[in-house]
Amino acid sequence: MSRYTGPTSKINRRFGQHIFHPSKAEERKPYAPGIHGPTKRRKISEYGTGLNEKQKLRFMYGLNEKQFQLTFARAKRQGGVTGENFLRLLHTRLDNVVYLLGLSRTRRAARQFVCHGHIAVNGHKVDIPSYTCSPGDQIEVRNRTSSKQLATRGTEENQQRVVPAWLSMANDVLRGTVNRQPAAEELPTEINVQLIVEFYSR
Repeated sequence: MSRYTGPTSKINRRFGQHIFHPSKAEERKPYAPGIHGPTKRRKISEYGTGLNEKQKLRFMYGLNEKQFQLTFARAKRQGGVTGENFLRLLHTRLDNVVYLLGLSRTRRAARQFVCHGHIAVNGHKVDIPSYTCSPGDQIEVRNRTSSKQLATRGTEENQQRVVPAWLSMANDVLRGTVNRQPAAEELPTEINVQLIVEFYSR
């Protein structure tokens, strides 16, 4: 299954929460999309519940199915709690870190920002969104006019966004630092990752 590039408000309405950034479409139509959206009351099976949680997380981070499964397999090979490992691997992806640092308005925009070669990690250009950031990594905007203009616009748009404690950001030089791995309580709480673990354990 390819990466989803369709309307974001449709996905938000489908799951009843902000998988992507909020939109006015959800205010006008606070129900699932489709002709039966306003009246649909179908009971969801246990399998369907796990599938929904998986899809929500996949859409949230913008991965295709193969990438998602490979990341889960990697988390499973690590020691400790598989669910926490999985969320931590997703949360420390370079595109997500760029988003959390406030350099881009959305994760989609952050992915494009990385793919277009605007980001350097520890002084080296990195254009792979799935790059896993480690403690001590320095994420900075490359010294190019176009890169700095896009990043400056992003930081201005995201002034209200609070940078998580496991990261630090110097807006004046457009450079962020990964201070440590995110703790369990700093990982996304709107997703029941245990349902995803059970879904893949069938």
